[in-house]
Amino acid sequence: MKVYLDDERPTPVGWSRVYWPEEAIALLETGNVSHISLDHDLGDDDHGTGYDVVLWIEEAVMTRGFAPPQMSVHSANSSARQKMEQGIQSILRYLDQQVP
Repeated sequence: MKVYLDDERPTPVGWSRVYWPEEAIALLETGNVSHISLDHDLGDDDHGTGYDVVLWIEEAVMTRGFAPPQMSVHSANSSARQKMEQGIQSILRYLDQQVP
């Protein structure tokens, strides 16, 4: 399953749309997500952002051995996008260090 976290953009064909971080995380927990594409600004920062999903993935990878899906960011918020991409790179570096 491909998951698209966004509050405004049209959902790409073949993707499952979610609007909030907890929806994305619930799908990630099923282990059936092959790719997740994240927006940062979801209309209510108090409810969460795409960065919250990156942080959840990072913690799950490092503490529970979670195997993350392919991850991408489609946010137009340039500073948040950079922060999210750095988080993804941190996850990937950690995973590279785990391979013997």
